[in-house]
Amino acid sequence: MLYAGDDGGGRGMRTFTLVLQSRLERRRVDGVESFVGEDRSGAFGLLAGHARMIAALELGLARYRTSDGAWTYVALPGGVLYFSGDTLTLSARRFVCGADYTKILEALERRLLVEEEKMREVKESLHHLEEAMLKRLWQAGREVSALP
Repeated sequence: MLYAGDDGGGRGMRTFTLVLQSRLERRRVDGVESFVGEDRSGAFGLLAGHARMIAALELGLARYRTSDGAWTYVALPGGVLYFSGDTLTLSARRFVCGADYTKILEALERRLLVEEEKMREVKESLHHLEEAMLKRLWQAGREVSALP
């Protein structure tokens, strides 16, 4: 899926703009040479000039390289990627960026643990709600059957 074309200027690789956005943050990165992400079919890479595309990214790490050669890692709980006109937009509930792979993995693990705990609390609340509703239905049924 990689595509690169000569920009005719002899200045090296063409670049594109990456827009990372969540409900709390929007970040624009100019001068991106390549992006590597993963969807259900596996890992893929994008270069400037790629055809328009959309993909649903999996939970995990993506990365991009800027024209200075530095890689930046992006931890995300899945997201939607849209590439068009040399702009790559990545939308996710949240994301964490950084150059240190180990620190990004640790941040991702911490966030996953927090999300798991929140999910456990939601399931527990739903269980209590279900119990209360069943109890009320049972009581209502007893009251109806007790009517003359």
